[in-house]
Amino acid sequence: MSARLRAAVLAEVRKTTGGRLWWLLALGMLGYLALVGGALAASIALAPETSAAPLAPRDAALTIYGSLNALGYVFPLVVGTLSVTSEVRHRTLTQTLLSEPARGVVLSAKLLAALPFGLLYGVAGALGLVLAAGPVLAVAGDGAFLGDGEVLRTLLLGVLVTGLWAVLGVALGTLVTHQVAAVVVVLGFTQLVEPVARAALSAVEGLDVVGRFLPGAAADAVVGTSVFDQVGGGSLLPVWAGLLVLAAYAVVLAVAGWRTTWARDVT
Repeated sequence: MSARLRAAVLAEVRKTTGGRLWWLLALGMLGYLALVGGALAASIALAPETSAAPLAPRDAALTIYGSLNALGYVFPLVVGTLSVTSEVRHRTLTQTLLSEPARGVVLSAKLLAALPFGLLYGVAGALGLVLAAGPVLAVAGDGAFLGDGEVLRTLLLGVLVTGLWAVLGVALGTLVTHQVAAVVVVLGFTQLVEPVARAALSAVEGLDVVGRFLPGAAADAVVGTSVFDQVGGGSLLPVWAGLLVLAAYAVVLAVAGWRTTWARDVT
């Protein structure tokens, strides 16, 4: 890493940590995943034995801990997006480009700086899931399985994917620089468009393959499990393919933003 890029990355980290939003959203993610994880664990652990297609205890634990990505990825996406759009909205991008005129260096620094914050959000989300779902599964279910190698791998991959979502958020913010529009796109896509699209595509023979290449489905593939599997969300790609699809989304969005909105004059 060159000295210019290193300095730009440090500057981006200082900008993010200079406010309160980043840690407030991290706490929000921890609380949200704790609430959802506890509810999922209770619904599975307390389900009657006569319920249709009951999950095996270990599969239930994997599904709950794997929901870190499926249910929490909106938080790192928003944080990554705001790292770009807030500068445009508050017109601080001019000062940023005066200190580092090379826009490619600034954009690269934003992408790199987003990763550790995304990983932090992943740790917060995983902690929320474990603290809430673990005791419920241990007491009311057949065990929390926190010593199981595959469960630990699922949690670690969930943290990694959360970091990648923050990077993808920066790429999106580079393309959609209007802050309100970018947040609406993130919320609309993560909470409505993709869940409905995955369910609809999985229900049509021949189109279920398309659903695997949606960004949320690709991230689930990296983690190795998904709550969508339990509601007819279709099968997943291999881990390596999921990583490639996520990387492709980030590259395409970043390049598109760099060549269009990022290339315009700053006023």
